Amino acid sequence: MLKTRCVYLGLLFLLLSAVGARAETTDAQPVTLLTENFPPFNMANDGKNFARDPDISGIASELIREMFKRAGIRYNLSLRFPWDRIYKLTLEKPYYGLFSTTRTPEREALFKWVGPLVQNQWVLLAPANSPIVVKDLKEAAAFRVGAYKNDAVSEYLLTQGVTANNALRDQENITKLERGQIDLWATSDPAGLYLAKQAGVTNLKTVLRFKSVEMYLALNKGTPDELVQRLQRALDQMTQEGRTEAIKGAYR
Repeated sequence: MLKTRCVYLGLLFLLLSAVGARAETTDAQPVTLLTENFPPFNMANDGKNFARDPDISGIASELIREMFKRAGIRYNLSLRFPWDRIYKLTLEKPYYGLFSTTRTPEREALFKWVGPLVQNQWVLLAPANSPIVVKDLKEAAAFRVGAYKNDAVSEYLLTQGVTANNALRDQENITKLERGQIDLWATSDPAGLYLAKQAGVTNLKTVLRFKSVEMYLALNKGTPDELVQRLQRALDQMTQEGRTEAIKGAYR
């Protein structure tokens, strides 16, 4: 009887230790989440370049919130500018995360990944009356192409031999396109068209769709694997339940 009781007490101690360890992982260090204006995936409700939770909306933002809630992980969320700065912060600081981030071969070993959150298409846009016709990026290289500095799109263009005129803000490319300072705008669909519509520009056409990519939450390499796994399990569960599609459907 005494032996059985000792076994039970031992098992209870192990269980409480495991719970305590999980609680410590969850509560000791919140994750600092960074994002940018990239509608409809993540955006400030007032359209400005700085916002804190809950003044941030978008498909990926809602997915992230529910994912962290289900995983029982604390976080701080803010939207900032420019992308280049928040990307470097996430590279350098443990317990930092960045979304929505394109998962490319060049970035694969730089972060730990949770996703995919959303799918994105890379496109070349031009004014509706533009006579430009291209069948691939090789032909597009003959024109003046505008892109967003250090964005995955601009990085990819370089690998394809296209030297882009990189802007610090993607919205600058809308103005440049209207003024004839660039011939084509390398951006993504639906984000690029959404930004243009916000700026009152609707007379754009898609000249080329050149790549389809998936976007993730990128976490600093110092993030514990157990935390990453819990987030991925939470997202997988949301997908199985149809929750991810419901969130995406609300923005269509």
